[in-house]
Amino acid sequence: MDERLRNQVEKERRDLTILQAVIADGPIGIVKLSDRTDVPEHKVRYSLRMLENDGFIEPTPEGAVPAEDIGERLERVNEGIDELVGRLERVRDDEVVVGES
Repeated sequence: MDERLRNQVEKERRDLTILQAVIADGPIGIVKLSDRTDVPEHKVRYSLRMLENDGFIEPTPEGAVPAEDIGERLERVNEGIDELVGRLERVRDDEVVVGES
């Protein structure tokens, strides 16, 4: 279970890295994003697709740009992260110890 969570966190971290580069340097394309972030192009492409699906970026002929309401969206993400951390702490605290009844 923890391996799946670790993998998902890594994907989210990569998406955040790509989003930060788009915010800083957009419009920006896949090749430049890959060069600036050291993320392979196929993973950049996947992250861009996820970020577009989630409404964080918009594609343009010149490359990806942040959504107009990116500040509001990031605030909601940060609130969600805080909530998730709390939930994970509760899961850890409720952990079942094998052999105890």
